[in-house]
Amino acid sequence: ELMASLQCRLQALWEEQELVLLEARECAKWGEELEVLVRELCKPNEFERYMMFIGDLEKVLSLLLCLSSRLARVQNAISRVDGNTEPEEKQSLNERHKLLSRQREDAKDLKENLDRRERVVSGILAKYLTEQQLQDYQHFVQVKTSLLIEQKDLEEQIKFFEEQLENLEQSIP
Repeated sequence: ELMASLQCRLQALWEEQELVLLEARECAKWGEELEVLVRELCKPNEFERYMMFIGDLEKVLSLLLCLSSRLARVQNAISRVDGNTEPEEKQSLNERHKLLSRQREDAKDLKENLDRRERVVSGILAKYLTEQQLQDYQHFVQVKTSLLIEQKDLEEQIKFFEEQLENLEQSIP
């Protein structure tokens, strides 16, 4: 019964993931249209700044989300540490926690830098785009960001339920 419930939940998550991927493809098309517009209106160096920002947006967010999820898994493992846990394993978990915490702080710094660059790019685009086009650009950045977060969240949930299902299958004789 529990396995059937997990399978059902997984199926719902896979379907939701397909919808998010469809939205991501639509957002990518929207991004391509914006890219053409920006290329036509802006100077080459301004266009390069725009393209660099858009490319880095996905990289920095993915890095931050990945590090956060890895850190959460390590914290969960640390919370399960008890008297039976090997000292080497405890030390390894603590070292991984410290490393991931430092890396996440570095990624947060990158995100702050990216936010500053976004303000610069918005300032550049404000010189060339209409108010509506600028709002479209800002909405595009928000949608792209939220889709990346949603995709990563779904991946994590799917991974969790797949692990639960696998553990349950292995526990049944």
